[in-house]
Amino acid sequence: MLITRGYTEVVRITEVPMPELLLPDGVRLHVEVHGPADAPVTVVLTHGWCQDRHTWQNQVAALRVLGAGRPRVITYDTRGHGRSGATRLGGATLSQLADDLAEVLRHHAPSGPVVLGGHSMGGMAIMEYAHTHPDAFAERVAGLLFVSTTAEGHAHTSYGLPARLATLLRAGETVGAGLLARSGSWRPHRAMQPALRPVVRWLLFGDECDEASLDLAMRSFGRASLRSIGGFRPAVGAQQRLDTLAALGDVPAAVLVGQRDRLTPPACAESIAGALPFAELNVLPGAGHMLPLERPREVSAALTAIVERATPGRRRAAEREQAATDLREAA
Repeated sequence: MLITRGYTEVVRITEVPMPELLLPDGVRLHVEVHGPADAPVTVVLTHGWCQDRHTWQNQVAALRVLGAGRPRVITYDTRGHGRSGATRLGGATLSQLADDLAEVLRHHAPSGPVVLGGHSMGGMAIMEYAHTHPDAFAERVAGLLFVSTTAEGHAHTSYGLPARLATLLRAGETVGAGLLARSGSWRPHRAMQPALRPVVRWLLFGDECDEASLDLAMRSFGRASLRSIGGFRPAVGAQQRLDTLAALGDVPAAVLVGQRDRLTPPACAESIAGALPFAELNVLPGAGHMLPLERPREVSAALTAIVERATPGRRRAAEREQAATDLREAA
């Protein structure tokens, strides 16, 4: 287990909007593409529940400075989030998010190796994509980054509370989510943000949190409709995909989690890393759930390392080096 330290660094980047992607069920996704069209690798980054593509702004900026071999980077707002269209209640599922990811790849990255990175619910959508589109996943995906996510629903979620109190809170949250899901595209929580700010700060961040990162998280939360806030809750709580991860073989992967993550605690990351034979687990002391904003350097470094391993020329060199090492050890 690798333990590292870091600090928050929010970077503003120039975004390149693409025509909105119209999905088969009529929902429009807001997609942004960064980097050259002929890049050797495409990175697709998916954000978490009640957030948006801005979660990844530091990582997009970090990948831009890799030089001539820099990857193409795609970020997008999940249905019902950010600038994407509202979702129907029946579309607020992880399997639908997996299909949406497949459409993003089909339209904006139809060929070449792909690195998929997911934060929180975005990581769960990637696991669901591996489960529901196994052939496409095996053919295209050359690297994975899982940040503050889980493959076991809410099995390990305790909100940092005693077990009995956490069970009561989860029950109340489940009932409340059902009510919110039936409230449509209404966003009354925008007007309540000053009162909700301490709650969001406690739930999403660790020991340290700068105002810029919290502001960004609050703005993203304000863009999510009540249907999105409540509608995705059952799917997020029920998903079980450790078996899917265990079948992925030798895909290079990095798994990061904050030591003080109240939503997807270290046990979630440990089980993911245990299922992936080529995964590196990184637990960040004092950090919470929003690692791409809280600890941008560590997340960017992990993503960069995966991208370098996935780049065709560098991957072959790494394979030759590993083969030589194996021969030396066998001699």
